[in-house]
Amino acid sequence: MGLDSGLKNLTQLRGLYLDSVNISSTIPLNFSPYLTTLQLSGADLREALPERVFDLSNLEYLSLSSNSLTGAIPSNVSGLKNLKYLHLSSNYLNGTIPSWIFSLPSLSGLDLSNNSFSGKIHEFKFNSKTLYSVVLKQNQLQGPIPKSLLDLQGLYALSISQNNLSGQIASAVCNLKTLTVIDLGSNHLNGTIPQCLGEMSELQEKVPPSLINCRYLEFLDLGNKELNETLPNWLGGLPYLRILSLGSNKLHGPLKDSRRNNLFAQIRVIDLSSNGFSGKLPVSLFENFQAMKIIGENSETREYIDDYYSVYYTNTLIVTTKGWDREFFHVLTTNIIISFSRNRFEGYVPSIIGDLVRLRKLNLSHNGLEGVIPTSLQCLSVLESLDLSSNKIGGEIPQQLVSLTFLVVLDLSHNHLVGCIPKGKQFDTFDNSSYQGNDGLCGLPLSKDCGGDDGVPQATTPVELDDEEEEKGDLFSWQAVLMGFGCGLVI
Repeated sequence: MGLDSGLKNLTQLRGLYLDSVNISSTIPLNFSPYLTTLQLSGADLREALPERVFDLSNLEYLSLSSNSLTGAIPSNVSGLKNLKYLHLSSNYLNGTIPSWIFSLPSLSGLDLSNNSFSGKIHEFKFNSKTLYSVVLKQNQLQGPIPKSLLDLQGLYALSISQNNLSGQIASAVCNLKTLTVIDLGSNHLNGTIPQCLGEMSELQEKVPPSLINCRYLEFLDLGNKELNETLPNWLGGLPYLRILSLGSNKLHGPLKDSRRNNLFAQIRVIDLSSNGFSGKLPVSLFENFQAMKIIGENSETREYIDDYYSVYYTNTLIVTTKGWDREFFHVLTTNIIISFSRNRFEGYVPSIIGDLVRLRKLNLSHNGLEGVIPTSLQCLSVLESLDLSSNKIGGEIPQQLVSLTFLVVLDLSHNHLVGCIPKGKQFDTFDNSSYQGNDGLCGLPLSKDCGGDDGVPQATTPVELDDEEEEKGDLFSWQAVLMGFGCGLVI
């Protein structure tokens, strides 16, 4: 029995959820007239937007995103008086966006991003009190930002980036008291930015200091913005900041050593990659990452950052893993990431990183780090990606890292590592590229034989200094003693 004939018998159906189910190239015909929720995202639909779907007068939630739908938005959408959420993102829709769509009486969330809509965003008359999320990014929209869009008093997420919009940002944006997220990047806007948005212009090259007043800020992405200053210490004082992305700028200088408690206490993702930071990695910085240390009761729940807002704005983050840029949409709160790659950091890899037991991805590549790989990294039991490539790290690869059973990506290439590559578990899955550029390494998968070595590090491995010894710079003569390393955090 086909989907169409099966639906024909479900005359009282209220909700149909077929996301990521390849149902066919066309939308089924037989829907219950009582349907309030229809989710067909990622269902491989390949046709013009079917008008029959918009004849379902009881629809409250409609998601047809991530398909191959074409054509314009049908006029009968205007008759959906109960529609609260309309998601048509990531298709091939075109034409102009009808002005009446912003005036649907019950509409709360509108996502038309990543399509081919063109022309102006027209002014509209009805000032909706329910519309709080508008996402129109990644289209071909032109002209000014309509004032009526900035008059939506309930709006707290507006994303119209990556279009061809021009003109100035109207001061009316300062009247949006509930605004939490605004993304206007990659357009042709000119003039000064209203003071309420941070007193920042393209030529200022600094993180806007007025952000210190954004006490409830959770997600800050200022990547690739030509910022040219030292890292503002006050960023760590934003009490709810979870994601900080400052990659691909001209930030420089050392990271300040601060013993102040609660700096970056809630941070889950911190990206300082591709800048000019220098000096040692301060132990106190990692000590303050409290949210990375504690596995809570709901740690297994796949919870998204934007679930806290109940808006349909996509938190997007690009993270470089083993030379590849990966773009994360709807960043998971469990996706704990540190990316300090492509800077000029020096000194040792702090062993305290082993306390960050929730860490999923660690990238310290392309710096000047030396010393040895801390055995404490064995405590990162959910670590999925470890990149220490292109540094000056020596010694042997700790056998203890074999216990990292979640590890999918390992890159230790282009260092000064020696000895036999550990064997077993995930280490049996890594290829030559994980170890190339270390002339002293031997054992599989390399062609250089270890001469009968079983892959267990010997007592000749250089002794790693603990963080306090390293920071004080004290020099001691040590006799190498091979000891087991236990994982634990004593408070």
